[in-house]
Formats: sequence, structure tokens, C-alpha cells
Amino acid sequence: MLKRLFDLLASGLGLLLLAPLLLLIALAVKLDSPGPVFFRQERVGRYGRPFLIHKFRTMVSNAERQGPQITVGADARVTHVGEWLRRYKLDELAQLIDVFMGDMSLVGPRPEVPRYVACYPDDVRDIVLSVKPGITDWASIEYKDENEILGNARDPQQAYVDEVLPVKLEYYVNYVRERSLWGDIVIIFATLRALIR
Repeated sequence: MLKRLFDLLASGLGLLLLAPLLLLIALAVKLDSPGPVFFRQERVGRYGRPFLIHKFRTMVSNAERQGPQITVGADARVTHVGEWLRRYKLDELAQLIDVFMGDMSLVGPRPEVPRYVACYPDDVRDIVLSVKPGITDWASIEYKDENEILGNARDPQQAYVDEVLPVKLEYYVNYVRERSLWGDIVIIFATLRALIR
């Protein structure tokens, strides 16, 4: 209950204070390439319920029909504005909408697409999906350059499943077992520090 109140107040305040920046980003996305401002994609939420996540669109329209669901290296589908948004993680700011609506939390395991959730071991899946997914967590901080790592792999999607995902799941399980409001605040400040660096 306290976590939801914190999420609601923080996301509402964030949307209000960041409104000029969010409008500027939306305008830049719209002027840079044809297509919608937001990229909506099905992700798996708490208790396995699907929801459509919000992100500012950083790729050309219909990008998922032209390649994998993960971004790998210098992906040709990424737009000019999209490349800048991704570098500073500004595309993720749209997820404040999902937090405000109650589909996500500010801090928690990152929500995956159904394809990769199907790769979770059963016991791990139950633990990870027992909480709302979040905008940030320790795994997000550690793997902020994930697309560059996968860009060097022979088979990026298999490398994600075999090498990256298991480590992320360890972070997710640890978060669920040790979560606290103070811990969330520490992660939020660690995220801001990582982005500034």
C-alpha cells in the first residue's frame, strides 16, 4: 500500500514537472520520422497479466516486423532522435504513465515480452511475477549498455537467453526477497547517478 502511494505520488509529480520535456520529446519523435509518438508493446506484468507498455518511439514504424524484439548493436531501425533518446534513457520516461495507471512501479524487475518470460524457470517465474514490474532496478543499472554487449554476439537472441537473462533473473529474485521502500529510493538515486555519468 505504501509502495503504491509512493509510486502514485512520484509518477504524478514526475509527469507534471517533466511535462515540458515530455512534450518536447514527443514533438522531436514526430518530426524525425513518420509514425506514432509512443511505441506500445505487450509485456508481462504482475501475476502474469499482460499489459501494453509505453515508450517514446525510437525506431521506425513496424520495426518488430523488420528484426528481433531486442535491440542489437548499431541497429539500423533506430531513428536519429531515437538514438539520442536511448543513449540517455529518455524513451523510458513515458513509463511514468504506466506507473501512474498502476501497471508498473518505479522500481521492480523489468517487464519482459512473453517470449522471454517463457524462458524463466518455473520457481523463478513465480517469484519475479509476484510484484509489479518497474522502470528501473539493479539489473537495469548493470546492463544499461546491453544492446552493445549483444551486438558482439554471433546469435544475439540466444546470447540474451543464455547469458544476460539468467543474471538479470538473479537480480530480480534478490530484489523481490529484499525489497523495501528505502531500497527503492536507493535504486532510484543510483539510476539517476548512472545516467548522469
